[in-house]
Amino acid sequence: MAADLTTPADLWQNPAFQRLFPGFPAMSARAASILESINKSQRRQAPLPEFRPGDSIKVWAKIREGEKTRLQAFEGVCIRRVSKGSRSTFTVRKISYGVGVERIFPDNSPNIDKIEVLARGRVHQSRLYYLRDLSGKAARIKEREGTAEEAAPAAPAPADAQAAPEGGAPAADGDKKKAKKKDKKK
Repeated sequence: MAADLTTPADLWQNPAFQRLFPGFPAMSARAASILESINKSQRRQAPLPEFRPGDSIKVWAKIREGEKTRLQAFEGVCIRRVSKGSRSTFTVRKISYGVGVERIFPDNSPNIDKIEVLARGRVHQSRLYYLRDLSGKAARIKEREGTAEEAAPAAPAPADAQAAPEGGAPAADGDKKKAKKKDKKK
């Protein structure tokens, strides 16, 4: 027999019931603290790198074969992130021998050794399911510019160019022209 969530003890789990009857007591503080401690214990110790849908990533997953454990790389485009505390997941899609393969990884899985961000993609949606219908060049994603890692080393460079007064003005004009051309291409 299926579990019935309409008993008075289980009604706090139903959000519709909470909206209809706001005076009904919600989950107790003790139950909330227990759930929070479980979530904390399930979280990953080393944080994952920052990545978003559209980014090309390589996930190094631990594969166990008998008594041996090896690392296997799964390289593709992140098409989805789901943030639900300790149950957070991300989906990676790749094309393998002409067949699309998607794999869902839990963020806090001990089977993920590391994640490498290969390229940052410029997309305007958080779910890239439209990539399933595209193939070849149509499935390409433009690369995003101006990431924090690249911008930090590039900032001190113009200060050094201004410090050298000899021939500094023509070089700066040339840089401005190149920057304008780049902006037109976008």
